[in-house]
Amino acid sequence: MRALTKALVGVTSAVGIAAGGLATASTAHAAPTAAEQQTASAEVAPLAVNNLGLSRAEARNVQRFLAKHWEYNGAIDGYLGTNSWKAFQRLLAEHHGYKDAIDGIVGPNTIKAVQRLMQKNGYYTGPINGVANSGTKAALKLWSTKL
Repeated sequence: MRALTKALVGVTSAVGIAAGGLATASTAHAAPTAAEQQTASAEVAPLAVNNLGLSRAEARNVQRFLAKHWEYNGAIDGYLGTNSWKAFQRLLAEHHGYKDAIDGIVGPNTIKAVQRLMQKNGYYTGPINGVANSGTKAALKLWSTKL
């Protein structure tokens, strides 16, 4: 009986392989490993939304401003993602001392330039330190309502 079972399994595997990998489907479609999941997460990270405390309505105001003046051509959806931040970085590079890549990633240098923008417009009195603290967020929020 065991020999018959082994023979059947062997024949089924051979037929499955010949039919396009049916027998190996379970391993071919297995869940990704932890390393693969981390790689996928790292690839998606720059596309993350960072509204810096703005509501969706306030973020839409910013996107409309960026669309009108800084070549933002994405959706006016209230989610400040990579393309919104790239347009914002163009503004910051032109007028507020941003010298990094126009990459849409909100790092300390982007925040410093945002702080300079807010300070220049009278909304921020804190330090230019690249930390998106409550003062920075409050200034951005107020600025976004004036656009």
